[in-house]
Amino acid sequence: MNKLLSKRMQAFQPSIFSELAAYKKRKIEHGCDMIDLSIGSPDMPPPDFVVDCLTEAAVQKECYGYTLTGTQEFHEAVASYYENNYKISLNSLHEIVMLMGSQDGLVHLPMVFADPGDYILVPDPGYTAYATGIAMAGATPYFMPLTKENGFLPDLSQIPEHVARQTKLMILNFPGNPVPVMADEAFFHEVIAFAKRYDIIVIHDFAYGELYFDNNKPISFLSVPGAKEIGVEINSLSKSFNLAGCRIGYLAGNESIIETIKHFKSNIDYGVFLPIQKAAIAALRNGAAFCEQNRMMYEHRRNVLAEGLCSIGWQVQKSEGGMFIWAEIPAGWTSTQFAYALMDKASVVVTPGQAFGPSGEGFVRIALVQDEKIIKEAVVRLKNSGIFA
Repeated sequence: MNKLLSKRMQAFQPSIFSELAAYKKRKIEHGCDMIDLSIGSPDMPPPDFVVDCLTEAAVQKECYGYTLTGTQEFHEAVASYYENNYKISLNSLHEIVMLMGSQDGLVHLPMVFADPGDYILVPDPGYTAYATGIAMAGATPYFMPLTKENGFLPDLSQIPEHVARQTKLMILNFPGNPVPVMADEAFFHEVIAFAKRYDIIVIHDFAYGELYFDNNKPISFLSVPGAKEIGVEINSLSKSFNLAGCRIGYLAGNESIIETIKHFKSNIDYGVFLPIQKAAIAALRNGAAFCEQNRMMYEHRRNVLAEGLCSIGWQVQKSEGGMFIWAEIPAGWTSTQFAYALMDKASVVVTPGQAFGPSGEGFVRIALVQDEKIIKEAVVRLKNSGIFA
């Protein structure tokens, strides 16, 4: 068939991720043993009690119908989780909606609230799904640079007045991907004031909220006074409980925004498989000890990798949270050139920073998704590559 694609598909060109995967595959075909530190997918299984809950429900024949929405029990589990973890009171009926993973919400929220010609303020560098949602809505991204000089926080004072007045949404992400830093309460107060001044909806992507280091727990955006008046927080169980393939998450916060998303989702999907909802409920209610164990594992991996890289002359900063290191590369390279050089000379795969936005140039993202032994082997390979001599 020789059919032309829709105009919106012009925004979806082949990504650097697919190019890296294809190059990695060719290297493997030529006998290279590649260590992949590029993809942010948990390498460990969920806790046993969650798997047991899922499998027990999966053999119940009555669990195979449409769920249509999140069950009331799921909504109540989310509300209890927020109360227990952040001392936030959420109305389980009106301030929570279930999602098929956080990407479901991140891609669809711009389509629900923005039109062509509207601006959406987006972190730069930022998670690639933000750009997807903006493109599907036909809206215009306005990049908020995350620079080392500003502590990798957006500088709202640099947003032009005319842009702010035409903005529908602001997307934030702390702890961030790819930049694994956290915001303080003062910054969130500034965001809320800015959003109220220009009538902007704030979406806080909190997917890495359980992955924090050095006992420095991140702030939930919804815990800041005034946040629920203008915004929502989005989360999933993918990273916190290693349930990435199960595709379940939630949106919480402003009642009007939540009700609108409920209406939208009632037209596009039929809910999440009930056994997955039951497993998520178990995780939210009983997963605190597992989350602590998971944090300790990622923190140890972070320490091993960061200290190992520094020891060979690659000076990187330790992450504040998340499952990545955001590493500044040596002078004289683009991030893409550097990533390919690591594959050629060290058989190590990382993601070039430019894949996440213009301000990502000069950095690479390294995922903490291999065990300690493999991370140490990656450091040895990098040392022997000659790049840091």
